[in-house]
Amino acid sequence: MISLTEYGYTRVGTAVPLLKIGNPVYNAAEIRRLVETAAREHQVKVLVFPELSLTGYTCADLFLQNKLIKEADLQLKKLVADLEESDVLVAVGMPVEADNQLFNTAVLFHKGIILGVVPKTYIPNYNEYYEKRWFSSSLNKLSERVIVAGQEVPFSPNLLFKDRNSDLCIGVELCEDLWTTIPPSSFHSLYGANLILNLSASNEVVGKADYRRDLVKQQSARCMTGYAYVSAGQSESTTDVVFGGHSLLAENGLMLQELGFAEDSSLCFADLDIEKLRGDRRKFNSYMGKIEARDYTTVYLALEDSEVKELQRPLEAYPFVPGRKEERDLRCREIFWIQAAGLRQRLLKTGIPKVVVGISGGLDSTLALLVCIAAMDSLKGTRTRIIAVTMPGFGTTGRTYNNALQLMTELGVDLREIPIKQACLQHFKDIGHDPNTLDVTYENVQARERTQILMDLANKENALVVGTGDLSELALGWATYNGDHMSMYAVNAGIPKTLVRYLVEWYADTTENSQVTKILRDISQTPVSPELLPPNKEGLIEQKTEEIIGSYALHDFFLYNMLRFGYTPAKIYLLATLAFADSYEEDKIKLYLRLFYRRFFSQQFKRSCLPDGPKVGSIALSPRGDWRMPSDADSAIWLLELENL
Repeated sequence: MISLTEYGYTRVGTAVPLLKIGNPVYNAAEIRRLVETAAREHQVKVLVFPELSLTGYTCADLFLQNKLIKEADLQLKKLVADLEESDVLVAVGMPVEADNQLFNTAVLFHKGIILGVVPKTYIPNYNEYYEKRWFSSSLNKLSERVIVAGQEVPFSPNLLFKDRNSDLCIGVELCEDLWTTIPPSSFHSLYGANLILNLSASNEVVGKADYRRDLVKQQSARCMTGYAYVSAGQSESTTDVVFGGHSLLAENGLMLQELGFAEDSSLCFADLDIEKLRGDRRKFNSYMGKIEARDYTTVYLALEDSEVKELQRPLEAYPFVPGRKEERDLRCREIFWIQAAGLRQRLLKTGIPKVVVGISGGLDSTLALLVCIAAMDSLKGTRTRIIAVTMPGFGTTGRTYNNALQLMTELGVDLREIPIKQACLQHFKDIGHDPNTLDVTYENVQARERTQILMDLANKENALVVGTGDLSELALGWATYNGDHMSMYAVNAGIPKTLVRYLVEWYADTTENSQVTKILRDISQTPVSPELLPPNKEGLIEQKTEEIIGSYALHDFFLYNMLRFGYTPAKIYLLATLAFADSYEEDKIKLYLRLFYRRFFSQQFKRSCLPDGPKVGSIALSPRGDWRMPSDADSAIWLLELENL
């Protein structure tokens, strides 16, 4: 079971009841049933209903009838009493009389207590809307408190509903409020709301659902908030208008859940990540750049924790890699362009005519070479200005060696082969190392020898050394300091390992050279390896990186959730066990997460002196921009949390 509060989640829902227009008795009973169902079967903690759901939105001139207004108040009183034991914060829409006027409002209540009444601010009076005929704007109210269902409560559009037991803070707006130039939710969010409830009655016309969806996503992104939007259902359809009961649950631009056009009463719910929203607001400090002075009243409540079997929200095991091929291809094209554009500008601005890149026959160096091709082609330079060097050593296999040679030949670059075995043996002799001792010295001598060759060749040819290391290797420090760790421009520095393969495969799919496609497909299936240890008896790769440091899929998942959202080790572990439930046992995930933290902290010194390289996504480790961390930071509290799980 998962404790939602412990991990910073709140389960939020929308409810669309089938109503009878002008019948609060029937409507209240249906609302009560949906609240009870949401609580009992789905553990929902916050539930919002459509605009004027207690009476029906389309009552028209019936809103001028005293009987309807009084009955709505009476049924609200009964509804609140009936749900006294229910630990659900409920928001219902109803007309409320105050200050000689009638207001279209949202009434929020919890455990028998009405917490507040929020009147609508922007009253539509165009096309099919005639709300000003019956309702006044919150701008015209006089009172700060109002008596509703026998309780005297706050009455204001500027109410915040704060949970004492979590970081949840709720603001409310009604329908048209969202469609204005500066919605009230913008101010609610600045003053602390991380969940906006919108009680709406938006009828359906062609294209409106798409517009509405974009509006909710954009406002949730702009405000870095959760947004629960619910519109009147089909039972409101009458005369010239049809309603679809469109329900939308968004979080900072991400659509968590959506439901619409249900023919019966419906529930829609998702788990809102309050912790993530708080982290984003702290990180992007321009969020609080300008605050307009407004009077807000905070009303407190106490929601109990709930335990659930599974999270109700999208969970991506591969956060760097879009799931749909069409979207993935677009992402790869954009990333590849960023890489090539960055290298192109570096060559233009330095006036350096050539590049030098080491080619191993593996994924990273292959991607770097393809980027060099794109940059040089855009500069109208001949591909022979790309000096591609393969440097076979003690661990080089026939498969990678041949793939490297064939790819360089097909691409028409200046191919050079410089074996490193003899140079390394001489170096072993010079430093007194036994070449039969296959330790870190044995490996790093080879990596540094290769880098020295590339650097010296660049000096000789007036060229720029292009680095091949990727983001995942930098996070884990899986690079030889001042070996493959160093270059003059690192084109892969922002590319996680899980995405490198897809970039190479995307190039294979789009190139017109069928032989290049064939070679790239084989490279994409080659095990990830630095090839610094001798091959096995069959001549195949013996040193497989993921057998040593663990799955790059897991490490990229850890990296993304740690850096993007600042999640704790416990939360990252929880999410990983859910995302990789079919792939890895929990003990294995914890083992690799522990390794990730140890290496991420201990290897910062390598990231503190990284060469320039293009940033391509939301996660980057450049010491000049996205990630600044002391090299001697202590990982103890992170590791201790894992031990205590």
